[in-house]
Amino acid sequence: MPGSVPRIVMKFGGTSVGDLERIKAVAERVKKQKDAGCDVLVVVSAMAGETNKLVGYCNALSDLHDAREYDSIVATGEQVTSGLLAIALQKLGVPARSWAGWQVPIRTDSAHGKASLDTIDGARLLGSMAEGVVPVVAGFQGVGPDERITTLGRGGSDTSAVALAAAIKADRCDIYTDVDGIYTTDPRIVTKARKLEKITYEEMLELASVGAKVLQTRSVGLAMRQGVRVQVLSSFVDGPALVEGDLPGSLVVDEDEIVEKKLVTGIAYSRDEAKLSVRRIPDRPGIAAAIFGPLSEANVNVDMIVQSTGADGTTNMTFTTSKTDLPRAISTLEAVREAVQYEELVTDADVVKISVVGSGMRSHAGVASTMFRTLSERSINIQVISTSEIKVSVLVAAEYAELAVRALHTAYGLDNV
Repeated sequence: MPGSVPRIVMKFGGTSVGDLERIKAVAERVKKQKDAGCDVLVVVSAMAGETNKLVGYCNALSDLHDAREYDSIVATGEQVTSGLLAIALQKLGVPARSWAGWQVPIRTDSAHGKASLDTIDGARLLGSMAEGVVPVVAGFQGVGPDERITTLGRGGSDTSAVALAAAIKADRCDIYTDVDGIYTTDPRIVTKARKLEKITYEEMLELASVGAKVLQTRSVGLAMRQGVRVQVLSSFVDGPALVEGDLPGSLVVDEDEIVEKKLVTGIAYSRDEAKLSVRRIPDRPGIAAAIFGPLSEANVNVDMIVQSTGADGTTNMTFTTSKTDLPRAISTLEAVREAVQYEELVTDADVVKISVVGSGMRSHAGVASTMFRTLSERSINIQVISTSEIKVSVLVAAEYAELAVRALHTAYGLDNV
């Protein structure tokens, strides 16, 4: 367990290290934390736009490129940033060195482009910190069983940071972004949105999975499993060294750390939704498997599902998927039309998913009815509904997205948090 000296992981995203001036500002922030008496490990993303540029190079050469070579190319973005930040820290008199994922080592499986973490040996990093040297680790990357470089997929640097925090038993993992915390909803839509001081892992996981883009879903799940306290804060707002006491960002913590459970903690929305309706299918056993089995084999992720049965012996199956998966879903369903024997396939990509999330739902009734009534009063038709223990999601026409979010934010009393 951490000793008397606070041990903190500081992770900086692409916008935070977007150019040399921002890298210098990050170095100043790390120095401030170090001067406050903390042991610090830094994780960095590639400079803003760099990964897209490298991906573009690969695609320009070959649509069917070798995934192993792809990983070795796109991983260089983070390595450049880590080296530049180490130099900037050294210029400020802070001993520092850069680390690639394979040097730690961060072990992953062999799924290039979307690798999963296996193990991390933090011994060398802890040794560096004990000597007063700040390790600057390239996020997003690791090394596979064949000793080839792997990458963790989009948002992988957040996952790297949380995993490293667990490996070195850090007191906290600070994720620096271009926002200053986690809000009750998108403040660009709702001006009365409020920053949350604390939010549970489960609530953050649900919000991330339904559209909130502050934290990557995998990183939140890992933090919950490993018990890593995560703080989200802005790299563009200066503040004191964050050793103890009041913290300026939003903390993602275990439910036990939150005394008062709010009925609804936050509202999220996702525009990356498409609805498919398979209509007038013979109502017989196995029809759901006949539809969703081929979709699964085609790697089409299905979310909300509604089945409605008519009096004429047929049934309709409606479900949602991501807009990027829509063409593959249509192709898959058209290929099984004869086997399923449906009459019509109707699709709609002009929809949005609105979700309300709160751990207080476990012990309070009426959350769903409040949502339905609020939308009804504004003549917003609900097309599909899905629920979990702490979440209610509805699908509505995309044109009503902002109206729905604002109305629900008010209905649940979040304007006054």
